[in-house]
Amino acid sequence: MSCCRSQYLRTVNYQGDGLRAGMLWDEPDFGKMQILIDTVHGDSHPGSSHLGTLADEAKNGVYESQGKPAVYAVTDICDGIAMAHDGMNYSLASREIMSFMFEIHALAAPFDGGIFMSSCDKSVPAQLMAMLRLEMPTLHVCGGSMLSGPNYMSSEILYGAGDKYTKGELSRDELMYYSMNCCPSAGACQFIGTASTMQCMSEALGLALPGNALAPAYTTHLPRYARRAGRQVIQNVKNKLIARNFINKKNFINAMMVHAALGGSTNALLHLPAIAREVGISIDQQEFDAINREIPVLVSLKTGGQWPTDLFWYAGGVPAIMRELKDLLYLDAMTITGQTVGENLEQLEQAGWFAEVNSYLINYKLSAGDIVKTRQNPVKPQGNIKILKGNLAPEGAVIKLSGVDEAIHNFTGKARVFDSEEEAVAELLAGKIGPQTAIFIRFEGPKGSGMPEMLRTTEALWNMPELSSSVALFTDGRFSGATRGPAVGHIAPEAIEGGPIAYLEDDDIIKMDVAARRLDIVGLKGVPATPDEVAAALAERKKTKQFPVKEATPLLRMYKKLARKCTEGAGLDI
Repeated sequence: MSCCRSQYLRTVNYQGDGLRAGMLWDEPDFGKMQILIDTVHGDSHPGSSHLGTLADEAKNGVYESQGKPAVYAVTDICDGIAMAHDGMNYSLASREIMSFMFEIHALAAPFDGGIFMSSCDKSVPAQLMAMLRLEMPTLHVCGGSMLSGPNYMSSEILYGAGDKYTKGELSRDELMYYSMNCCPSAGACQFIGTASTMQCMSEALGLALPGNALAPAYTTHLPRYARRAGRQVIQNVKNKLIARNFINKKNFINAMMVHAALGGSTNALLHLPAIAREVGISIDQQEFDAINREIPVLVSLKTGGQWPTDLFWYAGGVPAIMRELKDLLYLDAMTITGQTVGENLEQLEQAGWFAEVNSYLINYKLSAGDIVKTRQNPVKPQGNIKILKGNLAPEGAVIKLSGVDEAIHNFTGKARVFDSEEEAVAELLAGKIGPQTAIFIRFEGPKGSGMPEMLRTTEALWNMPELSSSVALFTDGRFSGATRGPAVGHIAPEAIEGGPIAYLEDDDIIKMDVAARRLDIVGLKGVPATPDEVAAALAERKKTKQFPVKEATPLLRMYKKLARKCTEGAGLDI
């Protein structure tokens, strides 16, 4: 157990106490429970810039419980800032590197327990991975949600704004107004992108305090969660409550149900399997598909929906979703409070928590029921995620239906094939892509280029209404949780591993049938073909196809060499 390890380490390394004394540790501190507070605080983006304040409150909670805290930090990058250039190639790889740093911080010193604190896309899963890797009592503090801007404005308003400005469709003053008002506070972006989704997954897994996910970062609620976490981790050390010892498949099924009800990011299909792997649990993409068939969407969240995430929290947040799904969830799943999911929900109810947070909606002339719907009257009868398979994606591909025109659910078009996103965007903006085109961007999977997001392309397409209902985008890369419009990603096997997408050529005919969950090549060079003819043509093309060589730094070379398949979470195979 961690306490035994930490006590042993202190008996063999007295030099450590001398070094700690150099940071004003006093003699009584050496005998106290020593708690790591590991944050991604930094000036990297609004989701991390406020975490220093939360760390201070977590320290207060530890002090109140007679422990001694120590704050460490490894800041994260922002996909919004990395978008539209090759910085995005580092995004998914950063999850792995951060998880190693959190592991190093926890195990290179004799800590008794740990608090991990993050808000956003890769840092939340990185910390959850590290937590489940450690034989140490830990818990996660979610960094909360940003204040929505005027008229519920969110940072999504700037997606594609640069293209509009370049075309003269947006004035400089309008662009600056949006830039200065779409992110009016710290916290994760105000839509159900990957950052908000993964905060919700942390809570739904039972690794964060009930009600913490998406708590408005501009209120006192969030610092109070951080302080409570400081007290809770001391209790968990005393009770030897270690997450990897109680988390099981039930927790992950609960999380997948909440994900479906939220209409969460497709990136959860990468992160949840990677987190589960840390405790020997396998999650197949078909499990997401099956759960999305059964669980309705209960809240209409931006970007494809109506409400920003701070208002969702006032409507009850994750606990409100779990309460509505109560008879479907595993209520006996254990959590970091030392209580089960069912007991946590009952405690919130008895404490009047729902009534308290709902009361803020009076300011907006709304009620909780306006935002979080019932299963009898849902936003959508089924979840947004579907897994497509066929001769183009033998191992699967992912589509998120929010924001997708139903006219394109049954799509047939000619392929236009690109080996990088930059090429595809240039052709699209130059007006060289016509209706009924299947845009393919390949060699962008985990082993191809690190699996960057294709948000630049999806937003360019979304802002072309003349194409967005008749052109679909397909890739072995991934999408932002904020992606809108017809996009299919995670095509597996990826191109660099010799998946069928690698041998596709311009004007091959593609058919997507969302209802049937099919994605197939049905023609060659504009001529319909049988499955056998397609298979024979791909085999012939395989003999002469040359794969592009993409330059990479040592870190990206390592990631691409060791990355698992996207269907397995794209973690490192080590």
